[in-house]
Amino acid sequence: MTLIAVVGATGTGKTGLSLDIADEIVRLGSTAEIVNCDAMQLYRGMDIGTAKASLAERRGHPHHLLDVLEPREDAAVAAYRDAALAALRAIEGRGAVPILVGGSGLYASSVLYDFAFPATDEALRARLEAELERDGAAAMHARLLAVDAAASEAIGPHNGRRLVRALEAVTLTGEPFRVGLPPEDSLLRPTIIQHVRIERAALVPRLDARVLRMWQLGLVEEARALRAAGIERGTTAQQAIGYRQALDQLDGTLDEAAAIECTQALTRRYARRQVSWFQRYPAAPAADAAALAHQALGSLEA
Repeated sequence: MTLIAVVGATGTGKTGLSLDIADEIVRLGSTAEIVNCDAMQLYRGMDIGTAKASLAERRGHPHHLLDVLEPREDAAVAAYRDAALAALRAIEGRGAVPILVGGSGLYASSVLYDFAFPATDEALRARLEAELERDGAAAMHARLLAVDAAASEAIGPHNGRRLVRALEAVTLTGEPFRVGLPPEDSLLRPTIIQHVRIERAALVPRLDARVLRMWQLGLVEEARALRAAGIERGTTAQQAIGYRQALDQLDGTLDEAAAIECTQALTRRYARRQVSWFQRYPAAPAADAAALAHQALGSLEA
C-alpha cells in the first residue's frame, strides 16, 4: 500500500490538501484515512493554537493520533513512531489509503524512514536535564562540542532538549549522535511525499494573519483552560507557539499586542526551520489532490 505524506511548514495548507486528497480517493471508489504528525495536535484541548481540524472539518474521513495526550504529559518521538506505524498497518489492513499529514519534521521522518533510536537511561537523562536547568543550553552545547562536534554544530547552542538527548546517546553508546535524515533509500514503504510550499513573500503575511485569528477565536481562554489541565507541568505541550505567550498575557507580563507580535515572530522562525527540514526530503513535483490520489490508487493497480 502506498503512503501519501503531506508535509511542510505551518500555514501552507497541508490539512486542506490532505482532506482534498481523501475526498478524491473516495470519489474514485476507495477509502482514505489520515494520520496526524503534528506533535502539538496530539494534545487534548490544544485546538485553536494548533489549527486542529474540528470533527465537522474532517469531512467524515477517519483521523488518527489526534487528542491522545493530556497537556501535562510529555510527547516522545519513539512512542509516536510506534503508534503511527501501528495505525498505518491497521489502515492498510482495512484496504484504505493512508495519508500522513503534519509539519513536525522529526515525527514525520521517524515514520517515513528506518530510524534507529539510541538507547536511553532515565537516571542519566534526569541528571543531564538538571544540569541543563542549572547551567543553561550554552554550557551543554560546549560539552557536546567536546565529544561530538558534528552533532553540536547541527543542533546549535539553543535547543536544550536535543542537546540533552545527544549527550545522553553519546554517553551511553560512545558513538556519534546522528542528526538529520537517514539515506533516501531507507524509506520504510512506498511513499508519495508531497512537500507543500508557499513563497516566503506570500507565507509571512498569511502566518501573521493566522496568529491574529487565533487570538480572535479565543486562544487566551483556551490557554486558561489548558493551565487548569496542567500544561505547565509538562515539558512538550507548553512549548507550543502561542500558548506561552497567551499565558503570559493572562499573567500580565505581556499585553495583548506584545503577545501577538511575539507569537508572530516565533511562528515565522519556526516555519523557516520546517522549510529547511523538509527540503532534505526526496524532491517531488508539486501535484494537486486529484493527481496524488490517482498516483496512490495507480500504485495499487500496478
